[in-house]
Amino acid sequence: MGDETRETDSGIEIRPVYRAADLEGFDPQTQLGEPGAYPYVRGVHPTMYRGRLWTMRQYAGFGTAESTNERFKFLLEAGQTGLSCAFDLPTQMGYDADHPRAEGEVGKVGVAVSSLEDMRLLLADLPLDRVTTSMTINATASTLLLLYQLVGEERGVPGTQLRGTIQNDILKEYVARGTYIYPPRQSMRLIVDTFAYCAREIPNWNTISISGYHIREAGSTAVQEVAFTLANGIAYVEAALAAGLSLDDFAPRLSFFFNAHNNLFEEIAKYRAARRIWSSVMRDRFGATDPRSLMLRFHTQTGGSTLTAQQPENNIVRVTLQALAAALGGTQSLHTNGFDEALGLPTERAAKLALRTQQIVGYESGVADTVDPLAGSYFVESLTADVERLARQYIATIDEMGGAVAAIEARYMQDEIEAAAYDFARRVDRGEKVVIGVNQFADRESAPTEVFPIDETQQQQQVARVRRVKGERDAEAVRAALADVADAARGSANLLYPMKLALARMATLGEVADTLRETFGTYQPS
Repeated sequence: MGDETRETDSGIEIRPVYRAADLEGFDPQTQLGEPGAYPYVRGVHPTMYRGRLWTMRQYAGFGTAESTNERFKFLLEAGQTGLSCAFDLPTQMGYDADHPRAEGEVGKVGVAVSSLEDMRLLLADLPLDRVTTSMTINATASTLLLLYQLVGEERGVPGTQLRGTIQNDILKEYVARGTYIYPPRQSMRLIVDTFAYCAREIPNWNTISISGYHIREAGSTAVQEVAFTLANGIAYVEAALAAGLSLDDFAPRLSFFFNAHNNLFEEIAKYRAARRIWSSVMRDRFGATDPRSLMLRFHTQTGGSTLTAQQPENNIVRVTLQALAAALGGTQSLHTNGFDEALGLPTERAAKLALRTQQIVGYESGVADTVDPLAGSYFVESLTADVERLARQYIATIDEMGGAVAAIEARYMQDEIEAAAYDFARRVDRGEKVVIGVNQFADRESAPTEVFPIDETQQQQQVARVRRVKGERDAEAVRAALADVADAARGSANLLYPMKLALARMATLGEVADTLRETFGTYQPS
């Protein structure tokens, strides 16, 4: 019974027992270092959670700006320490709520934001000078950031005081998620312009969250998640350097976003390996000298694809294990999923319980009492080395192809992820991979679960607001400002300055995106 071969989902064989001999050649001084020091395997801060717990940043966003603002306040009152905003598909794809392609999708999987008016309502009464805000937005990330900055300035909070993160990781959209607008190379131009703009105007903002989360949700293994995420990170650094930016000016504001799945030890090893790879890449490949440029700082979200609609309360246990993996792996912030999210948006009850889950892990489990409590474990250190070795092999292959953009254009990453997803699904279907409540210990009948209600009138309200904004503004001033955006897109000037002026004059998100579509074109996968 105990002699059969066991593997992680990445195909790493797990031995029955680990001993000191399994770490032959392992040098703690060079391969681990100290917490807060190169190679940052043990964490990016010397005291980690003994100094301050990770930021508890629950993801929220649905319907109108007003309804999401209410959920933000509910979570802050429940003890959340940072905001995280989801946007609906039209906003992500650069369409206003009144566009024909937005029909039926307004406010469904996130909040609808079409103009400065919506952003004012979304952030009403929130302490922008104190709270940090993460925005999960990519193709239109620069637009949402500028709207956030404009609201801050209206309320007396200058860009120098704003803190937060935009995801702004367009490469993984071509690989795994699909909310892209422009071709990859034009999208990279917009991202690099955002790096440069924030370095001058919003210096404490994390300009990108290079995201493995969605790569994993699409079906990748843990090793692929690390490798493809860091390969994308390398591409962003190279693009910024090619545009003339100084490495140590923008690299400290790069951040990352990883998934947390159910294999506790592989997930912990994944985070530790990612820090070691990134610090060496930044030091040895790019010559970074600022220690902040070497640190892989990351947000974690528990695995949405691991949640089951069957026996949904089992997801509370899954999320707890995943939260523990993120904490033991040294995350800087964490979102824990609601147990009902395989059925719909999280209800208030599920959202509060998800927050309580990480509060219990943080305050009651003892996980925060010492830095990197699993350091030196024969198993964890061996697994960390295996994840690193296999991830570096993938990165070397991508380098040989000409980098991440070339690999994406050749569908290399996409094909690798699809193969991994297919293999996992087959193993679940065969019963080789056990999923409790699905292919083992399933119930004949399940108790009904409360599902988040969708208010269909919210789309009508949002459409009416967009049309009112368009009708009340100075149309000629908007046309002139959008013409300046088009001129900048055709040239080499930083796009964010004319975009900000257009948005301040009440140009909509969709109009800015349309202006760039006309110049950049749109991406059609081969």
